[in-house]
Amino acid sequence: MAFAISHEEASELAVHEGGVVDMLVCADKIRAHYRGNTVFTCSIINAKSGSCSEDCAFCAQSARHKTGVSIYPMLTEQEIVDRALRMEDAGATKYSMVTSGFMLREKEIDIISAAAAQIRDRTALDVCASLGELTETMARKLRDSGISTYHHNLETAESYFHNICTTHAYAEDIRTVRIAASAGFRVCCGGILGMGESWEQRIELAFTLRELDVDSIPLNFLNPIPGTRMENASLMPPMEALKCIALFRIINPDRDITICGGRERVLGDFQSWVFLAGANGLMIGDYLTTAGRNEKMDMEMITNLGLRPET
Repeated sequence: MAFAISHEEASELAVHEGGVVDMLVCADKIRAHYRGNTVFTCSIINAKSGSCSEDCAFCAQSARHKTGVSIYPMLTEQEIVDRALRMEDAGATKYSMVTSGFMLREKEIDIISAAAAQIRDRTALDVCASLGELTETMARKLRDSGISTYHHNLETAESYFHNICTTHAYAEDIRTVRIAASAGFRVCCGGILGMGESWEQRIELAFTLRELDVDSIPLNFLNPIPGTRMENASLMPPMEALKCIALFRIINPDRDITICGGRERVLGDFQSWVFLAGANGLMIGDYLTTAGRNEKMDMEMITNLGLRPET
């Protein structure tokens, strides 16, 4: 881990009024130093949707919520592969298979593993997965299939987690992150900002990720979905969102930071500022249950800024 600021220094920076642009410029310099001017692009497929047993307050796929989201079992191997081929053509460099639910069954793991092997053989994509909790046996099988990155968000700080989810313990998520790392995966782990957490809790999450030594940090912004417990939450102001990105970059200077769900609604015309704020990755295409921006627009945004899309 590169040199990074202390918890106390981060706390002082978070509550400091004014100077947001100066903070962004600092984060941009850190990004350029450690990650260069290359931007990687991720895409995902919602390979199994809805009917999740967990009660996460933000999630449209929880069985506790009535959101009208599409509900379907695991897609076929070929459906997952066909989407990967399309997203590679659209400019994605990483492709993640994402499923709803606490943990997959063995037959579902078999489908994911077979799809991963096909994608690895037929594309240049980095193959990723986000499949809920892991056992060591599951992790080894998925790793052997050709999946290189395992994604598992902590969602928020441990001190705030009980406000977001009560159906499993934070320690279970930490354990899955550690199992993934032990199995040889590159670990992608972050959270959702703007769910009512304090600045101190955002810092707590950033330092937890630093202590876990995760490789990549995906940052999402709450996009309140009708029918969820957070349907009436306010959107985070754009400058606050950019300050969050900068803070995570300053605390985790040499990690990949990817901007994901909610950016279109929260950032609006400021979406291109995510790189100034320290991000070096962008999720393109649609999200799990909400539509994303046109992929071509995002690729043009990257090149128009003088940045280099990863190939």
